[in-house]
Amino acid sequence: MTSFFGGMFNNSDRDLNRILDQAYQAALKIKDIEDEYFNGNKIPVDGNGGSVSSNLLSEFEKNLGTAQVKLSEFKTKYAGQGNLSSNQLVKLRFVDGILAKYGGKKNTSIVPLGSGGGVGGSKGSLSLSTGKSSGSGKQSLTQKSGILPRSIGNTFEKIKKDLDPNAEQEVLREFRRSRAKTQTAVRFIALLIVVPIAVHYISKMVLIQPLVTGIWENQQQAEKKVFLHYEMKEKALEELEGYEAELKFENMISEELKWTEEDIEEKVKDKADELAEEFQEESISALSNVFADLCAVIAFAVVLVVSKRQVVILKSFIDTLVYGLSDSAKAFVIIFSTDVFVGFHSPHGWDVIMEVLAEHLGVPANKTLISLFIATIPVFMDTMFKYWIFRYLSRMSPSTVATLKEMDD
Repeated sequence: MTSFFGGMFNNSDRDLNRILDQAYQAALKIKDIEDEYFNGNKIPVDGNGGSVSSNLLSEFEKNLGTAQVKLSEFKTKYAGQGNLSSNQLVKLRFVDGILAKYGGKKNTSIVPLGSGGGVGGSKGSLSLSTGKSSGSGKQSLTQKSGILPRSIGNTFEKIKKDLDPNAEQEVLREFRRSRAKTQTAVRFIALLIVVPIAVHYISKMVLIQPLVTGIWENQQQAEKKVFLHYEMKEKALEELEGYEAELKFENMISEELKWTEEDIEEKVKDKADELAEEFQEESISALSNVFADLCAVIAFAVVLVVSKRQVVILKSFIDTLVYGLSDSAKAFVIIFSTDVFVGFHSPHGWDVIMEVLAEHLGVPANKTLISLFIATIPVFMDTMFKYWIFRYLSRMSPSTVATLKEMDD
């Protein structure tokens, strides 16, 4: 029986945290809009002080409605369940501060009961302040509910919504909006991938490589240039020496082959011509990649600039996916990402990436520069990532940070 009631209370706590997190994330999105587009000021939704685009207004109204509904649901379910943790109090204050800007009614701020209105320790009780200066302005949730518990009114409201003949149409409209957002986001992701690749391939094969080939052949006739850099020459010499040694070895152990020195020299010369042609094509391809990559980057930037609406939808879609993950799943993704890019084994991966990139661009893979890169950039990334966890993730999702610390230990 004890475990049964313990499980009930644990589930109730999880529901409360989930509802509060939803309200908090919606309030954070409103704050992000304020910071990004209005320099941290209030969004002029009333038409004063500036204009708001339809996309921003729609995003604002959606998050404002979510924050209001989830905060009301939290207050209803919280009534009479004890004290709040300090993290919950911080989130409640933040949500209430955002809603107070756009409520148009009395400011109902959430404060902990205790001396001076502060948090006395790690726990606090929940009360409501109606914004009046008199001492009678504070009252608990149970007092605000009246004679009957507010959960009864909430139940009747749910029944009313279920019996509403337009409820099914509203659910269908919401589903269609969600499906349209997902389809737009997926198509835009595909566009961001396909367009740069197509521009790279077409520009390289149609325009850049023929032009580079003509310039290279003219330069080769003048300077007899075959290799783009010294590493290509060393690689060709190694292959040629290996080929010559293989011919001599086969000639010595085979009873059928009786090649003379002139025969072997002729075969080596043919192999040298073949290697020269092969590395010449590789040099032309590497030079062409430099300009084709530049075209692909420009195409990617143009797609982002001309698709501002899709960028906003994609950001909202990614936010929905991220916020839909559990705390343990978020912590798993964070740990996996950091271990791959800045973990103990990451230098080997960075080494391979830098060598492949150097070969792609036709530059020598300088071991000193690669080692210097590996010794600085991953360390910088690790520092910035830790700062992000300290500065932003601890504010957005404290429970994820706690789970991350437990998993990392």
